Amino acid sequence: MSDLSAFAVTSRWPAAHPDRIQLYSLPTPNGVKVSIMLEETGLPYEPHAINIGQNETWTPEFLALNPNGKIPAIIDPDGPGGQPLVLFESGAILLHLAEKTGRFLPADPVARIETIQWVFFQMAAVGPMFGQLGFFFKFAGREYEDKRPLERYRAEAHRLIRVLETRLAGRRYIMGDDYTIADIALIGWVRNLVGFYGAGDLVAYHELKEVPAWLERCLARPAVQRGLEIPARP
Repeated sequence: MSDLSAFAVTSRWPAAHPDRIQLYSLPTPNGVKVSIMLEETGLPYEPHAINIGQNETWTPEFLALNPNGKIPAIIDPDGPGGQPLVLFESGAILLHLAEKTGRFLPADPVARIETIQWVFFQMAAVGPMFGQLGFFFKFAGREYEDKRPLERYRAEAHRLIRVLETRLAGRRYIMGDDYTIADIALIGWVRNLVGFYGAGDLVAYHELKEVPAWLERCLARPAVQRGLEIPARP
């Protein structure tokens, strides 16, 4: 039995199963990357819902886990060398889980680094740009009289979704026939763009062929369907 009592986060969100990976998250586009990956790999884990609407990521307990105050984060009681590992940043967690299980990351060195490249593309470009578009189109930013920020992020999201369209031409998944962490990183963000944000018309999503087909294939996976709802919202 693992002892996680040294981690302050467990005083606020107790671990009923300390021998399992502890997931601190919410089903946001970043959060679902990790829950989908955990469902895909079958690793035992225990999810804890972090209420970002109540600023729970800024509590001392959570900040002791992730000083950046963002979800998702994990404690892996069986990290490298058998020691507990605390990890934040969804892309880093995907890489850790892929290497831990030997799944969803190609063994071939060239394909491996190309897969990581597309994960970084999501982290550096798709997530920030789609998120800003969502803010200025759906949330408080829509009340701003100056529409230049909305247009900036609309144009960039329009461009980025076409980068994916070009990449997916002749491919079932980002890396070809094989589903990888590159796909897992992108699913929630593309789904949110056209679903939750309702920004499909803004980026002319209807003009695309490859991205909608890819998203449909990904969303049909049972592990993806489960992961999109984990943890249950408070």
